[in-house]
Amino acid sequence: MTRPPVTHIDDLPMVEMSHGETFAAKIARLGPVTGMRDLGCMLTVVPPGKKAFPRHNHHNIEEAFVILEGEGEYRFGDTIHPVRAGHVLSAPIGGPETAHQLVNTGSTDLKYLAFSTMPAVDIVEYPDSGKIGAIRWSDPDADEPNFRYRAYLGEPVDYWEGEV
Repeated sequence: MTRPPVTHIDDLPMVEMSHGETFAAKIARLGPVTGMRDLGCMLTVVPPGKKAFPRHNHHNIEEAFVILEGEGEYRFGDTIHPVRAGHVLSAPIGGPETAHQLVNTGSTDLKYLAFSTMPAVDIVEYPDSGKIGAIRWSDPDADEPNFRYRAYLGEPVDYWEGEV
């Protein structure tokens, strides 16, 4: 199916998500709407005092964020950067030193575009909670990956552990 190469962010189908008292956002994936397969793009709107996602770092995905409206803080590694409309932020591939998270510290919605590379496989670390995840997409248009696994980092096992 061919998709039109032009859309307006006001026309995007927004999906609401939240968790507890800390996380809340409306998101819309632009890639599936405009036919992009190798470049990810998502519109994210975060209400005051909230975060959209846990702080995390990617081992195979690079991200860039463009702040469209509002203000907040960009947690990157061990540093906090104040951000506002017009700022462009990077989240390169790496370990916990590249862990990132946007927090709305303002009094209005924080609205931003998130662009990313779209490899089929990624490993994601969550330094604040000690989790790690693996993800594989077989279809970039899909709403969910075909494989996703998250766990707390624990005792590593040998390659041959449990094999007969």
